[in-house]
Amino acid sequence: MSAEKLQGAARHAALSRLAEAGWGTMEDRDAITKSFVFANFVDAFGWMAKVAIHAEKLNHHPEWFNVYKTVEVTLTTHDVDGLSTLDIALAEKMDALV
Repeated sequence: MSAEKLQGAARHAALSRLAEAGWGTMEDRDAITKSFVFANFVDAFGWMAKVAIHAEKLNHHPEWFNVYKTVEVTLTTHDVDGLSTLDIALAEKMDALV
């Protein structure tokens, strides 16, 4: 899958759909973000390992920060200087793997 910058109606539809799942946009950059909270560190780390496999397949890697049972995720595509189809695909996969 190649990165296509999200624009217009496709961007609006994707962001609306992701907002329903708890994703938000960032004010200071063209990116989406979400906090995932798990029962414990093992569950959080296990989820990150599963996501890592899919991220590698997409060749699209998240910015994330883990403390104990919480994983803070930011997705953006540096190659297109903003949100792309890859960000949406990875966000949806992350949600599916919870």
